[in-house]
Amino acid sequence: MIWTWDIIRRIIEVLWLINIGFAIWTVFRSRRDIAATWAWLLVLSVFPVAGFILYMFVGRQLSHDDIFTIQEEQAKYQNTFLKKQHRLLEQHELLPQSNQKPRARMLVNLNLNNDEALLTFDNHVEVFTDGHAKFEQLIDDINHAKKIVDVEYYTFYADHLGKRILDALVHAAKRGVKVRVLYDASGSRGTKPSFFEPLEKLGGQAQAFISSSSKWYTSPRLNYHLHRKLVIIDHQIGYIGGFNIGDQYLGDSPKFGYWRDTHLRVVGQASVMMEVRFAMDWNTTCRKTRKPKFSIDDELKDFTIKHPQSTNPDEVPMQIVSSGPDNQNYAIRRGYEGIIATARKYVYIQSPYLIPEDSILEALIIAAKSGVDVRIMVPCMPDHPFVYRMTEYYAKYLVQNGVKVYRYDNGFIHAKTMVSGSNIASVGSANQDYRSYKLNFEVNAFTYNSQLSSELKKIFEADLLNCTPMTEEYFAKQSRWLKFKQQFSHLLAPIF
Repeated sequence: MIWTWDIIRRIIEVLWLINIGFAIWTVFRSRRDIAATWAWLLVLSVFPVAGFILYMFVGRQLSHDDIFTIQEEQAKYQNTFLKKQHRLLEQHELLPQSNQKPRARMLVNLNLNNDEALLTFDNHVEVFTDGHAKFEQLIDDINHAKKIVDVEYYTFYADHLGKRILDALVHAAKRGVKVRVLYDASGSRGTKPSFFEPLEKLGGQAQAFISSSSKWYTSPRLNYHLHRKLVIIDHQIGYIGGFNIGDQYLGDSPKFGYWRDTHLRVVGQASVMMEVRFAMDWNTTCRKTRKPKFSIDDELKDFTIKHPQSTNPDEVPMQIVSSGPDNQNYAIRRGYEGIIATARKYVYIQSPYLIPEDSILEALIIAAKSGVDVRIMVPCMPDHPFVYRMTEYYAKYLVQNGVKVYRYDNGFIHAKTMVSGSNIASVGSANQDYRSYKLNFEVNAFTYNSQLSSELKKIFEADLLNCTPMTEEYFAKQSRWLKFKQQFSHLLAPIF
């Protein structure tokens, strides 16, 4: 057979058509939003080989079996435990000053109806913005634990801090405390299951979350990971926020320098709601690992759902709101939208990534053009260069539409916070990006307390002293090559 250019051209055309057909089948066999569908078709069509390799790591969704298992576990807890307060909410006015705080009442209903997120009251909250202070307090709380310590982190590195936390957990297990550790294998890359052997030899338990294998390379997936950061101690103390376990979160990384994050230490009933979240994640994973399950009937049998007896300003009404790829309620994203859409004076946001969906993007612009003081703080450096160009693209677009965006220059800001008005705030693990909205498992605390909101607002304003405003002039000075990378990167935002 004589290979002519005409034959080669026809072979290329046939292969290209086969690739297009396979791309269409690959993308449309799973339900996605329109933006993500077209983005993947673009990648798979333009980059036939590299695109499919990228899809293996980024595009593959959770199996239907995994999704069903997660949903089944959640339904069980909602039926046996969570619906008790749903009835209580119907019988009592649980926000005593709701006539004066209609926004809070609306957001409570939104989170309750969207995520069965129960409202708790007798919560005393301490805010941490520095890793050293947060982890010293956490280790102290673990050292004083008497019954249980449940730990759930995206990242649990086997470095100096990770070993300190593990040592505290080992000593707790020696005292007879029930210790469970749930981590994400991809986020904890480099941490081997054997790292937790000293704990497991004493009766403690550790396992990688269901969406990732204990060996990450056997499940090459960059999405659908456990991004939550929770610790629950003795059914009374809960930690929730942005810090992971690793030396870099203490500011000991030469790349990032000072690590600026936000975490809450909660003493009160909200810690039990965090424990319910942990129980669902733990038991879902046990379906594959065969480890002992969390028995909510046994471990939380003495827990009684309460409604407020007083209007103590030190007590923080709080909902623990979860979201993930196992459902399409998008609870945290819709909670964010609710805060932005109802803002009257200001909305202050901190996030390491700024890649908002259109609904969030439009809500921010509408708020800004309505006279609301909308401010967003992002890092001065990338931890993922490609993603950082997307952040710059959206920052520029928002600035052009009246939103104030600031570059934090004192190290790396990793906080995921939103504060608005006199008593509305959210602190948790969810960033302002597609991945947190839809692709990863997240958890946030939505709070309704004037003192806490005032504290978070003051923290934001103090951080502004270490910021550079990202104005239209700021972006105009950037090179054409940088602007091109920003424009190109945002085309792929729906798949990242």
